[in-house]
Amino acid sequence: MAVDYLVMIVYLAGIIGVGWWGARRARSKSEFLVAGRRLGPLMYTGTMAAVVLGGASTIGGVGLGYSYGLSGAWMVGAIGLGLLALSAFFSARIARLKVYTVAEMLSLRYGDAAGVISGVVMWIYTLMLVVTSTIAYASVFDVLFDIPRWAAVVIGGVIVVGYSALGGMWSITLTDMVQFVVKSIGVLILLLPFALIKAGGFGGLQARLPHGYFSPTSIGGETVFTFVLIYTFGMLIGQDIWQRVFTARNDRVARLGGTVAGLYCLVYALAGALIGAAAKAMYPHLAVADDAFATIVKHLLPTGVRGLVLAAALSAMMSTASGALIASATVANNDIWQRIRNAVRRGGDGAGSPRKKDEVRGNRIFILLLGAVSIVLACVLSDVVSALTVAYNLLVGGLLVPILGGLVWRRGNLAGALASVIVGGLTVIVLMVTQGVLANEPIYYGLLVSLVAYLVGSLVTRPTDPAVLDRWRERLAGRGAEGTGEDAEPQPSVRAASA
Repeated sequence: MAVDYLVMIVYLAGIIGVGWWGARRARSKSEFLVAGRRLGPLMYTGTMAAVVLGGASTIGGVGLGYSYGLSGAWMVGAIGLGLLALSAFFSARIARLKVYTVAEMLSLRYGDAAGVISGVVMWIYTLMLVVTSTIAYASVFDVLFDIPRWAAVVIGGVIVVGYSALGGMWSITLTDMVQFVVKSIGVLILLLPFALIKAGGFGGLQARLPHGYFSPTSIGGETVFTFVLIYTFGMLIGQDIWQRVFTARNDRVARLGGTVAGLYCLVYALAGALIGAAAKAMYPHLAVADDAFATIVKHLLPTGVRGLVLAAALSAMMSTASGALIASATVANNDIWQRIRNAVRRGGDGAGSPRKKDEVRGNRIFILLLGAVSIVLACVLSDVVSALTVAYNLLVGGLLVPILGGLVWRRGNLAGALASVIVGGLTVIVLMVTQGVLANEPIYYGLLVSLVAYLVGSLVTRPTDPAVLDRWRERLAGRGAEGTGEDAEPQPSVRAASA
């Protein structure tokens, strides 16, 4: 086991070193929050795949494979389908908007009032995502080093918060690339073949598992539908996902890189399900399905390889945590704090806008503050699935309709958007309280009510001001942001960003 510890320590030290090196590039708000909008296909693909495939996708995906066989791939597969849909239909338009947050997009489309409430909802979602990811990778530290849970949370949290605050999106992108490579080697190249060979290959699995384990629908049609609603549509509107789209160098990179990342997710989904099925064949009496990943790694893999696969699991969890953390900090600073500060200053002497270095410093401070909050919450909470479900229910039930409606329906307006967010969000909250957090009803009825409120609210009130729509169309065409802000500044060339 000493070799495994060494592999893990070297990996974590490397992550910190890469994050420190990335800090040298984050000299402006654009570079700190969206990597200067300069990522090429390779780096964009790696960072997009890394941020969406976290602990739930790795440990949870294997656990679903343990319980349901091949149909356990649907959860992670729904994430891949969401990335494919985002890349095919929306990523080019999103990238051309040249904004930093989803709430900024809603403000452009409907008016400033839409950005306030949407910012609060998005902030809750991203913060909960940080907490669930922190709990997930802390569990690996806990088992690996046999330390108290709170200590595992603090150690992992300090590493993630540290490299995220140092260089923002540049550090996160560079560490994501390392994590993407480690995850691909650990899960796809090492763990999957080892598991299948030890289980006797596909023939051995068929002989030792029930027939339903090879059916793509044994998990249940209603469950598949819920996965698509929550995860596929969640990929279309999450701040953590959009912030990666904002890093793309151009439309083509956003479409191509996102498509490749989506296909990678589908492969990862199938791999997780097969690993879980192999674990079921070899260890059929595990008390908890989510223990399948740790069990098969602990008992199946040789020394050294075991450490690399555990590093792969940590990679998946830490990349999601860092991506959600910078998304949460971006929303908190730009959509909530800046609006509050501007409201307080309104009517005053109108002091000039903050300097670029102050903008970077402000976002860095919010990463540190929210990182500390997430560490505290992760020490208190333990139910990852419930916390993640709450986050996605609020996100999809409250924001899906106004965001997609604003992109595809000209008649949608501010009244409809606000009604959709408020009524949809409240419906989700009430049904989670009355029916249970893990029930299907909150997302079903929340989405339906949100859609009705959006349509009725938009149709019975005045259309959006033509001036607002004109500015929106200019930004969608990639013209409205030219000559403004940091994005207009010439950026120094970075060879790695063109990879």
